[in-house]
Amino acid sequence: MSRKVDSVKDINDSKETWRLVVRIMDVWSVVNNKGIEHLEMIVMDSLGDRIQVLIRHDHLLKWKEVIKENMTCIINNGSVYNNDFQWKVCDHSKKIVFLGGTTMKAIELQNIPPKGYFFKDFGEILQGKCKTDRLEDIIGAVSEINNIQSNTPGKKIVVSVVLKDLKGNCINCNLWEIYGSKFLAYYNDPKNNGVIVILLTHAMVKDGQVSNAWSGSKLLINEDIPEIQDFMSKLPTNEQKEKPTQSAKSLSNWSGGSQYSPVERFVHNVKYMSLSQFCKIKHETLCVTVATTLKFAVSKYGWFYYGCTRCSSKAPNPEKAYECSCGQKVEQPIPRYKIEIYVSNGESKYRFNGEDDPMVYPNELEMLLNKKMAFRVKNQSKTEYAKLVPNKENLETSAQTLSASGENDPESIILMTPAKDVVIADKGEEVDFEASDATQLSGTKPSKKLKI
Repeated sequence: MSRKVDSVKDINDSKETWRLVVRIMDVWSVVNNKGIEHLEMIVMDSLGDRIQVLIRHDHLLKWKEVIKENMTCIINNGSVYNNDFQWKVCDHSKKIVFLGGTTMKAIELQNIPPKGYFFKDFGEILQGKCKTDRLEDIIGAVSEINNIQSNTPGKKIVVSVVLKDLKGNCINCNLWEIYGSKFLAYYNDPKNNGVIVILLTHAMVKDGQVSNAWSGSKLLINEDIPEIQDFMSKLPTNEQKEKPTQSAKSLSNWSGGSQYSPVERFVHNVKYMSLSQFCKIKHETLCVTVATTLKFAVSKYGWFYYGCTRCSSKAPNPEKAYECSCGQKVEQPIPRYKIEIYVSNGESKYRFNGEDDPMVYPNELEMLLNKKMAFRVKNQSKTEYAKLVPNKENLETSAQTLSASGENDPESIILMTPAKDVVIADKGEEVDFEASDATQLSGTKPSKKLKI
């Protein structure tokens, strides 16, 4: 006569002859720091109760090729211990450990619920209503990419994204190593457009954030499974078509080779600073600031000149070929545009087209005045690239003011390595600011979002 089937909820350490009819919900391999591997899995019975199971390394060969995720089976015999896993994936207080006498037989059963997920509510995560030793399943739409740390010596790759649920709650999610690499591969594939919905199993929850576990987590991105497709269908139509954007912080930390949009190129490799912060710094930096344009400073050289095709040096004769000091053989010098403009709270770089006479400023430039804009700012030593201008003449403003000049070398200007910062006074001397007044921008603080 066959033994009766036991319920998962009744399992305790009073015996080892339990008989369970279950579905294997999840199975994963764990390798410790000594290179020893074991298996862990979650099984669930027809009542929906779950328990964690351990298969030690000495029984690994027997079961590794037999156990399949989502299979239904009958399991007989197993030691029962307190669930002392550092990270638990279910609420049962006990765990089962396979013995030498444990048996398992695959059998088709329809009364056990199919493999599913137990998603943690974002609101509870934000309110701290989570067990500190519990791994959770999460699902959400990626609304923004906060940070990308590339795989460099001494650092592991990690991608930090903001996930939003259907109620509008947002949490931060960190994807480490292969999980981060998988996300980037999907994100950078030009065939993948629109919203990105990710499902992360066995996620660690701490301080209102989540991250993958080192073992056992599974990352599903826009997979054709009911949970993800149902989530997508409930998103507003406009959000279903929107691909998540990358913040300035993520672009400044990413060394990947993706093609940036104009806005992404503008904020690439920069920090946000106010003018007062910018004037106090002494270390190397490249920043974005917001300022209002005031007036042009007319230069004796005009608003454009002819120069080298490689560097920004001026050509000795705009109509003759020559060899530049940078080593470039220039067959035909090209026009380079140099505009000096007074702004409050910023400095700018521009590209223009206009008059043939460099001393005649085209009308189109007037449209740049009295505008509040975002500017990329970069100082260079030995060059009056940024001038600190006193509030005098026609510059009546309570804000600090800069005289900004820029040259049309878009590739080198946008992506070049920042040079040493030097703030120049009105007469050209270097201003010595106290180091204690220098503004330190912490990489751990969220960057401000700029509307460009």
